[in-house]
Amino acid sequence: MERLAALEAEVKADADAQQARKAAALSRLRDQRVTQAAERDELRARQSDLVSGKRAAAEPARSRRAAIEDDDRASQLENLGGALELASKANRVKQELTRTRKKGEKSWIASGVASLALGPVGWLYAGSLREAVPAAAGWVAIVALASKILPALLLWPALMVVMPLSAIAGVVYALQYNRSGTRQRLFDSKSPPKQLRGK
Repeated sequence: MERLAALEAEVKADADAQQARKAAALSRLRDQRVTQAAERDELRARQSDLVSGKRAAAEPARSRRAAIEDDDRASQLENLGGALELASKANRVKQELTRTRKKGEKSWIASGVASLALGPVGWLYAGSLREAVPAAAGWVAIVALASKILPALLLWPALMVVMPLSAIAGVVYALQYNRSGTRQRLFDSKSPPKQLRGK
């Protein structure tokens, strides 16, 4: 009985020692897990700080990129608006050029051809006499003087620039004449006075 009691006490002491070792191991394991969790949380916090810092640094770059894209879209819309406006003006000019001429209107073809062949002298057909007469007189004087001083070969480059511009002015004079029914000035610096509302 004594031996049995001693054996029982020894087994119990062994079990208690194992229990104590097991409790100590569990305690160490819990401490390690707590430490690992704290380290993991600290690492996540640092990573989130880094990411939020990168995001904060990336936000101005994104906003700059968005502003550039918005400017590009706005300039494309402005270009499109300008192209549409130019197309509508071209369409109006085409309609005006293709409509049949009424009695008393000037032919834009005749005005353009005369202005191309004769320079500002052709403006006398449909242009304002205040502009056409001095321009024609000056043109005749310049051509007469230049033909005596310069050889004809040197006059051709100047004529190739001046004559098409004169033809365009002749066409514009004829179109303005047809719109208003009278000779209109092309180079008028004064704009007509604006009327007040209610008058």
